[in-house]
Amino acid sequence: MRVELRNLSKRWGNVVGVDNISLEVKDGEFVAFLGPSGCGKTTTLLMIAGIYKPTSGEILFDGRVVNHVPPKDRNIGMVFQSYALYPHMTVFDNIAYPLKLQKLPKEEIRERVQRVADMMGIGHLLDRKPGQLSGGQQQRVALGRALVKNPKLLLFDEPLSNLDARLRLTMRGEIKRRQMELGITSIYVTHDQVEAMTMADRIAVIKDGKLQAYDTPEELYERPRTLFIASFIGNPPMNLIRGVEVVRENGTYWTQCPAFRVPVPPERGEKVAGQGEIIMGIRPEDITLAAEEDGQGVVGEVYVVEPLGRDDLISVQLLGDVYVHFLADPHLKLRPGMKITMHFDTSKVQFFDPESERSLLWG
Repeated sequence: MRVELRNLSKRWGNVVGVDNISLEVKDGEFVAFLGPSGCGKTTTLLMIAGIYKPTSGEILFDGRVVNHVPPKDRNIGMVFQSYALYPHMTVFDNIAYPLKLQKLPKEEIRERVQRVADMMGIGHLLDRKPGQLSGGQQQRVALGRALVKNPKLLLFDEPLSNLDARLRLTMRGEIKRRQMELGITSIYVTHDQVEAMTMADRIAVIKDGKLQAYDTPEELYERPRTLFIASFIGNPPMNLIRGVEVVRENGTYWTQCPAFRVPVPPERGEKVAGQGEIIMGIRPEDITLAAEEDGQGVVGEVYVVEPLGRDDLISVQLLGDVYVHFLADPHLKLRPGMKITMHFDTSKVQFFDPESERSLLWG
């Protein structure tokens, strides 16, 4: 199913939940709605589901406007954050419930429930009730209930938020695999950028009810078009340094501030040179330790070391109370108070206008 939103808005009096969002989800595509709490992503999802009525704009399924079509007639499956299982019913009855509402023959219901349950790895749990299941098993029941209807569109509202970290990782892969196998168009709401980056074909980044960007994970990561996208996409988040200038001297472009002065590749430097004070962004993974004798290195003092297992997240204080973070090998045994020299990979650096907060590289 192809889903299209045209100038979609939702207001409650003077409160704007969704503000003029337009986008298209291709048939069979997995799209994530990503943004902080209260940004309007769930409100948008609920309008697509038919639970909320848009204040203005249109929702189209395969070219047909469905604004006034009841949820039960939209041929969608929905998986909620809370699982929304009936505690007094068995797993079988929970999964079968949508089919019973359709008044399908009992034998067909039994066959479809068993087939979906087996696919989700819970075929042996059909006689149990939700209270006898783990969180991951309950989530599989909720997903099975959504799939048993053979929907053309799957909607997920932060379905993994209640699971522990390890189980979230497992279920991320499970959901993505099932979606790819079945080819069902899917829209997935999350505030977790790791979920969005690892699962989605495209990501709609939403802030304050407005669509900030709609693109592939790679494009959002490598070419963020706003300061918000740059800071929200990526883990650990991008270092943002204000008061930086880019100048050209003797054919070389330099980015400089009281804390450092490093060369910038011409393809980036020429776009921002001479624009006064701007914001520079560089990701922690694009900063490495450098030899002390490197004249183009950035000198600082280790402020905090956060062990992450495979890496240590190092917070470094530069001149003028500027702080940057980077990832280091734990075997280096960096400790607070140590003086270090870093190398900035400025071929990956980003620049933003401090007033509009838009990218000076990508428009």
